[in-house]
Amino acid sequence: MTPKTLLRFFRLSICSRSVRGAATLLLISLFCTVISSFAQDKQDSQRTTTAASPATALRDASFHSPSLNREMHYRVLLPENYEASAQRYPTLFLLHGLYGDYQNWSTRTSLAKYARALNLIIAMPDAGNSWYVNSATDPADKYEDYILQDFINEIDTHYRTIRKGSARAIAGLSMGGYAAVKFALKYPSLFAYAGGISAALDASADLDETHPEFRDGLRKAFGEAGNPVRSQNDVFVLLGKAELKDVPYFYLNCGSDDMFLGVNRKFVERLQLLKVPYEFHELQGNHDWYYWDGAIERFLSMLARHHFAHRSIRAGTASELESRP
Repeated sequence: MTPKTLLRFFRLSICSRSVRGAATLLLISLFCTVISSFAQDKQDSQRTTTAASPATALRDASFHSPSLNREMHYRVLLPENYEASAQRYPTLFLLHGLYGDYQNWSTRTSLAKYARALNLIIAMPDAGNSWYVNSATDPADKYEDYILQDFINEIDTHYRTIRKGSARAIAGLSMGGYAAVKFALKYPSLFAYAGGISAALDASADLDETHPEFRDGLRKAFGEAGNPVRSQNDVFVLLGKAELKDVPYFYLNCGSDDMFLGVNRKFVERLQLLKVPYEFHELQGNHDWYYWDGAIERFLSMLARHHFAHRSIRAGTASELESRP
């Protein structure tokens, strides 16, 4: 008997003069019991559905970084069926921007949805406002060493990665986009693809002069003008010195109203002149999460097109990334 039917019967019974008080109380008790049971079953069903929603999985962890001599947090997005398989996967190291953290990409974009069709581990480290460099002013802040030595080793040790440069990509936004391009130029054997999204490519050059709001952090990282740390981390200087046959494939994406559009165009001109493999997307948009959400989807689509991260497509189901330009 459904709760609705029982309620109707209950009302009819109350109106009947033949029903005694004790029977009425018994009926009320029975009605409450059934309703309570029905509600509990509904709650349990909703809870099970949430727990069973499945595919890719986010994990948070921390580890001791020898380079920084401190505990550092990170987040990993694992591919669908990671736990059920024994295979090894390529890895994307995805870097956050200034004033951001290791959770941003997964909480402020639809990263998990976009990555669902790919066999890919995505590792997102925390790096504060460090500009991902070994600081010119604070010997304790060795953030470049932390990423390239400690963090890559942490991911390779604790997850089933393919431990070679041809199976690694690195990307980031703004401060993280600058770092991804810089790391790819300084250490080309570590990565096959590098993505700069709204990348602050003039970080070590004159960004502290053109954007005084960033001055204190930039000078903490790179020192004052003329400090050798600046040229050691200048992407234009590094590109000029690079063994071009070894550098990764570059993916650059910047909004038409972004403050870093000019320096991105300038860097692309250099890539084109030197015949370095790259692609550049200049689309309508600003320096914000709305733009970066679309940009990370396009970056993942590029990795899929280049067969870096193979699509995992069930029979009869098209990949969400299949039709992306």
